[in-house]
Amino acid sequence: MYGREPIYISMFSGGAASAYVAYLMVHKHGKKNSQLFFTDTLWEHKDNKRFMVEVAEEIGIEIETVRDGRTPEEVFEDTKFLGNSRLAKCSSQLKVHQTVIYLEELRDKGYEPILYFGIGKHEKRRREGLESLYNHNLLPRDGKEQPIKTVFPLYESNISDDEIKRIITQDWGIELPEMYHLGFSHANCGGRCVRGGFNHYKHLYDTWPDVYIEQEEMENRLREQLGDVSILKRNGKPFTLTEYRKELDLDSEIAKKLNEETDVPCICHYA
Repeated sequence: MYGREPIYISMFSGGAASAYVAYLMVHKHGKKNSQLFFTDTLWEHKDNKRFMVEVAEEIGIEIETVRDGRTPEEVFEDTKFLGNSRLAKCSSQLKVHQTVIYLEELRDKGYEPILYFGIGKHEKRRREGLESLYNHNLLPRDGKEQPIKTVFPLYESNISDDEIKRIITQDWGIELPEMYHLGFSHANCGGRCVRGGFNHYKHLYDTWPDVYIEQEEMENRLREQLGDVSILKRNGKPFTLTEYRKELDLDSEIAKKLNEETDVPCICHYA
């Protein structure tokens, strides 16, 4: 494509689906022109990294890791905007922007990147979002738009999440990341994902109360700088982690009625 040598890149999140997609990619295209690609927010859980290293060894290719150098909190401070379930500049700056820089560098070296994502058929909106993202986020070349090709092997597949996890644990002999066993729906940012919603933060408080308190303290620091802002929203208005924790401690009717916003696609969560 565009006269450049193809290079196949699995967008590696540290999750089971992206691990299996990396295996499919290497099986199809070989190891020589294949990469695992990881954008590090510096908030990742340490067991995710253990899992990623073991998967890379199993597949036989190395992980290319890039990082902005800031944590999400530092991004919130720099942009004067606290991320929430609808908009998270930590995602755009620490993940998407760093990915775009890397892809442009590959093109400058004569490669044409082709991106593989671990997104299933039940995630149509995320697929559409990622396709749009990489169609419009790259610099035009020779006066023409040159979108990045995106591939979603699981989207047309009938393989279940349970079967993917069975292959990884039984056939490959690799233990899944700890956050899977603890019941988190995804392993982004070590449980501190600002896009998580009420159910996520309830689970975080029940599972790792100290991490919840860290998020609460971060939110309070940013409220001192930015005013009445919050990670969570209730009835369209700020609802702080301190307020939510108090309702959870009371097991109140308010706490029981709050539901996770599941209709917001998370572009930073590759799989």
